[in-house]
Amino acid sequence: MRILVTGGAGFIGSNYVRKVLGGQYPAYADAEVVVLDKLTYAGNEANLAPVADSPRLRFVRGDICDAELVGKLMAGTDLVVHFAAESHVDRSILGSADFVLTNVLGTQTLLQGALEAGVGKFVHISTDEVYGTIDEGSWPETHPLEPNSPYSAAKAGSDLMARSYHRTHGLPVCITRCSNNYGRYHFPEKVIPLFVTNLIDGKKVPLYGDGLNVRDWLHVDDHCRGIQLVAEKGRAGEIYNIGGGTELTNKELTEKLLEATGRDWSFVEKVADRKGHDRRYSVDITKISTELGYTPQVSFEQGLADTVAWYKENRDWWEPLKARAALSAG
Repeated sequence: MRILVTGGAGFIGSNYVRKVLGGQYPAYADAEVVVLDKLTYAGNEANLAPVADSPRLRFVRGDICDAELVGKLMAGTDLVVHFAAESHVDRSILGSADFVLTNVLGTQTLLQGALEAGVGKFVHISTDEVYGTIDEGSWPETHPLEPNSPYSAAKAGSDLMARSYHRTHGLPVCITRCSNNYGRYHFPEKVIPLFVTNLIDGKKVPLYGDGLNVRDWLHVDDHCRGIQLVAEKGRAGEIYNIGGGTELTNKELTEKLLEATGRDWSFVEKVADRKGHDRRYSVDITKISTELGYTPQVSFEQGLADTVAWYKENRDWWEPLKARAALSAG
């Protein structure tokens, strides 16, 4: 079996690759994994270091918008797991062209290549942000898409493109929509690794607005476990929400990170709220739980403690990344 993983050197994609090659998913114990990654600022081959010597891994540096390259890699591929995306909301507000190019055109290029190669399954990884914002309750997969940032709008476009290839061409596509991920190897522009690394270094952290925006937190291991269930058993043409079950305001999250790093509120700097800042995200995971048996297994307390400890112990991984990127909370 051959799996093509796009964005496999990124945070979530590399976690999935490490799990596959590390024997965490028995159904794919002998699978060959081809990683396609452009290695933009957020892509990092060091994320694959633990499995770099695996004879079942092949790394290809390239762009998902490159139709010729994509066509070559799709030949002989059984499964595509598509993580590659521009994903930082603040960056999309500053300039959205790259988000449209990568997230929409790149996804279409992959879908067309998969169709022409007769790929057996295509799992498209998306986000809960495509639903917009919700004051109460949780979104089912049937909720209309109402994205509010250029990033989430581009992801919604890619979701609709993926759906269209199933409806029009019969390509066996599944779409997953996850809540906010956290864990090891998370690029330090996103809120948890940014706050942790700043606080470790005695630097202040920015808290948007009143700090009462709510997010559901999902450990990356649980997310990848859900993706694997969809890859193995998900029904073609279906959408599956994947959530973690821990809703926190940004202020509550900040307090936990201050406690974990031994800092106090004097290290928090309130900043102007993000443009179009969604107030609350919450996904209903009934469908994936009922159909595929998904349940989040990593408690937020344990997952956060492990994550903070990892950043404390792996300064050599994140210091160069912070040095080469202009960072802001995500």
